[in-house]
Amino acid sequence: MDGARLESVARQLVADGKGILAADESAPTIKKRFDTIAVESTEENRRAYRNLLFTTPNAEKYISGVILFEETLRQKSLDGVAFPQLLSGKGILPGIKVDKGAKSLAGFSGEKITEGLDGLRERLAACRDIGATFAKWRAVIIIGKDIPSQFCIDANAHALARYAALCQEEGLVPIVEPEVLMDGPHDIQRCQDVTAATLKGVFSALFEHCVLLEGMLLKPNMVLSGTECPKQAGVAEVAERTVRTFRQVVPAAVPGIVFLSGGQSSELATEHLNAMNALGKHPWELSFSYGRALQEHALKAWQGRADAVAAAQRVFHHRASCNGAARYGKYDKVMEEKAA
Repeated sequence: MDGARLESVARQLVADGKGILAADESAPTIKKRFDTIAVESTEENRRAYRNLLFTTPNAEKYISGVILFEETLRQKSLDGVAFPQLLSGKGILPGIKVDKGAKSLAGFSGEKITEGLDGLRERLAACRDIGATFAKWRAVIIIGKDIPSQFCIDANAHALARYAALCQEEGLVPIVEPEVLMDGPHDIQRCQDVTAATLKGVFSALFEHCVLLEGMLLKPNMVLSGTECPKQAGVAEVAERTVRTFRQVVPAAVPGIVFLSGGQSSELATEHLNAMNALGKHPWELSFSYGRALQEHALKAWQGRADAVAAAQRVFHHRASCNGAARYGKYDKVMEEKAA
């Protein structure tokens, strides 16, 4: 394991003013996205859409890396350039989603465990040889009556740590993603408690598996009110509670925290990130690794039409620039009004 190289890549991913585009939607997920614009989810349409995002002029000013789905990692651009090489040529690091999805946790009703450890060492080596420089694994923690159980937290933490150790062994920076879902009627305090417990479990497992903290990134949820909670916490409270929770449990050795948007609107995800960075200096970089929150407006602008590619790229560039500003705590809603 080359620790210095891992740390260098991790720091490139959270470079000033930049964050990560999550374009790793599985086949069922990208189909759902395409269904909203009445576009068939064929391999060619998926390739055209990802090509739109990756070739957006000057996106590299705000996008440091892209998480790819395995199909995309092996595809070429419309100009015949392999996507990993296209991204690398723009100074954007290519990454890969390697988990096999969250499945029901046997014996624990309503809880999930992420699968994909079998054969992972070989898959990581193959992805690295194609051009991937980092990887991602998502664990799902659900808040409900009497859940999550400590066993569920520990089982997912163990899987995340095994994945991270294997990544570093193969020379890839692991993005560790323990997502506490925002679905449900729980209040923000409940989310804070579960997030803290989850992160404690994850970092305990990472230590036990000898994972180099300087050579990894954390991709967590923000501390939010449940989607069905009648009293939604405001932006300032979300920022304060999130930062306070992470200061309690995330070691300063971790170079960066790249938040997922987790079902938030594009604008709200940007506002929350901005508010956190506006609080001042933190032990780690606070950045973004957004999927839908970066892509949603661009997808609607595209509508599957070749003559709408330039317009969709302008929309994508705008969202990326807004989140780039949020990295400094300098995002302003005036930016949205100007774009409109």
